[in-house]
Amino acid sequence: MAAVRIDRRVFLRGAAALGGALPFAGYAQTAQPALLPRKIFFDNSDYGSVQISPDGRTLSWLAPVNGVRNLFVAPREDPAAARAVTFATDRNLSSYYRWAYTSRHLVYFQERDGDENWRASSVDLDSGATVLLTPERGVRARIQEVDRKFPTEMLFSHNARDRRYMDLYRINIESGDVRLLFENNEFAWCVTDSEFQVRLGLRFAANGNCEVLERRPDGGWQPFLTIPIGDLDGTQLLDFSADGQTLYLQDTRDRDKAALFAIDMATRKATLLAADDEADIVHTDLDFARRIPLAARAIRDRVRWHAVDPGAAQDLTDLAAFGPGDVELTARSSDARYATAFYERDTESGEYALLDRERRSVRSLFKQRKALEGLPLRKMQPVAIPARDGLRLNGYLTLPAEADGGKVPMVLAIHGGPYLRDVWGFSSTHQWLANRGYAVLSVNYRGSTGFGKAFVTAADKEWGGKMHDDLIDAVDWAVGQGFADAKRIGFFGGSYGGYSALTAATKTPEVFACIVDVFGISNLVTFMATIPPYWGPWFSIWKNRLADPATEEGRAFLIERSPLTHIDRAVRPILIAQGMKDVRVVAAESEQMVSALKTRGVPVTYITFADEGHGFARPENRMAFYAVTESFLAKHLGGRMQAIGEDFKGSSLKVETGGELVPGLNG
Repeated sequence: MAAVRIDRRVFLRGAAALGGALPFAGYAQTAQPALLPRKIFFDNSDYGSVQISPDGRTLSWLAPVNGVRNLFVAPREDPAAARAVTFATDRNLSSYYRWAYTSRHLVYFQERDGDENWRASSVDLDSGATVLLTPERGVRARIQEVDRKFPTEMLFSHNARDRRYMDLYRINIESGDVRLLFENNEFAWCVTDSEFQVRLGLRFAANGNCEVLERRPDGGWQPFLTIPIGDLDGTQLLDFSADGQTLYLQDTRDRDKAALFAIDMATRKATLLAADDEADIVHTDLDFARRIPLAARAIRDRVRWHAVDPGAAQDLTDLAAFGPGDVELTARSSDARYATAFYERDTESGEYALLDRERRSVRSLFKQRKALEGLPLRKMQPVAIPARDGLRLNGYLTLPAEADGGKVPMVLAIHGGPYLRDVWGFSSTHQWLANRGYAVLSVNYRGSTGFGKAFVTAADKEWGGKMHDDLIDAVDWAVGQGFADAKRIGFFGGSYGGYSALTAATKTPEVFACIVDVFGISNLVTFMATIPPYWGPWFSIWKNRLADPATEEGRAFLIERSPLTHIDRAVRPILIAQGMKDVRVVAAESEQMVSALKTRGVPVTYITFADEGHGFARPENRMAFYAVTESFLAKHLGGRMQAIGEDFKGSSLKVETGGELVPGLNG
């Protein structure tokens, strides 16, 4: 399909109708900034996931030890007295970890080479002893439930018995003793309460609807509610109250935008607690000790908080007075006096802070990335883009210092999922590309979450269809605004964004000068045939939203919407990167695309990483990938580049083909 070129005046009128400001108009002439090292953008952060312990005495966080992210602790009043309590040497710990109510143990997760089989361990902060809590290999585990009544125990779920289903186990975090609580043979997941009892089970029907069943005292099950497939992304069962009589949930049933509700389990009456007129409630800040919701968060362009508990309103006021940024609460002490918070910012490092509710004070703890201090970072601007069928597409634009009202090369950076979204804040990708002289545009195409269920369901059966049209409309909008050079547009995407990149290469090659695909899907039929087993319980969602490969009609649709089917249209240079341990988009997806491109004589460079899965966890591999990508983009779009130098050191990067097409890749 040819790119639709829309008159700039039409786009200006459309943007105005949507309320979209044009903050980039009138940029002053600016000298080129210093070329910043890639390491500043893509190395592990100095601090991450900062939390306060349940007793309020200790801070914890993730930070590098010899380049590998590990856990640290320090007294609340003396963060400088920090010490590492884990010593992983091969791979970063997960960003998710949890304090036990002993306030002496931390539970953390590790995997191997991107296989997504997360194993849990506990560490005793006094003795330093670590205890493996879940199977060491080949099993995917997560924390199911924690409650202060059981300080030395937690509920975990994992799929050791049957890779499709997560059984529930009660595990002693000090000794590692395990007791099976519930053998699960039908549910995608379960909801438990503060007594460590299974209360609800969620399973998916053939039509993609979610059937929620309530467990009776005799162990049987009875219907509780149904979540239609169109409501799945906005509806989330959060937690039970401490007495088990109230269920808190975010819900889009009977409305477009998700709101926070409380359901009385005896009467089934639902009470509205918080809502936002323009966006879904996407997160609820829960007091896990008291098991009550405190505040609810929505995001259209920027974060908006809605207080639920009376005390939360003052907390949010105090946090806002501390400084700029979009605030996230990361943890609370059991007595609710202390809370750790993170301030997301676009042109400087994010910052962790400590709220003291007794003193009504907020004090700084750590800057997330110290190397960003004083650097010439560029603003990330929320923008509204009109799709050709009238939908409002929310996106984020970062312009380089070189923008002076003239034209600059642009990179369209597209998120994965697809049922996720881009948000405002510091983006390593945006800042890196802007520093190299590119405008960077990220688009929340239809199907992106947080904007209401109608926006999500507008993507049904639209992979490679209207979802791709949204991206072309965004490019045309950028060109129409006058800042993007239509002849120097690049595409950069991973996962679903990688599928979109390959769709761009084979459906609208005339729009893009070059393509970067990171673990993208090339063939929807083979993709759906190789999903990991733990996706099985909810695979009916994909069959209904995309197509059912088991039917002749569904298979024909999947073939038609697969980039590989339209390989004869591909002409632009393509860089493809793949983690060889990827269990979501397996290596065959990239390999069959590369083979077809080579057969047609399309310039393709294919690089692989033996110790990565669906993403780049090791900093050495991130550095290598972005060094190759930077050189590739510079060749085809004309931006600036830093020499590759030592950025391949320690990486598992392997050039499978096309190394000679990227300057510096073959030495």
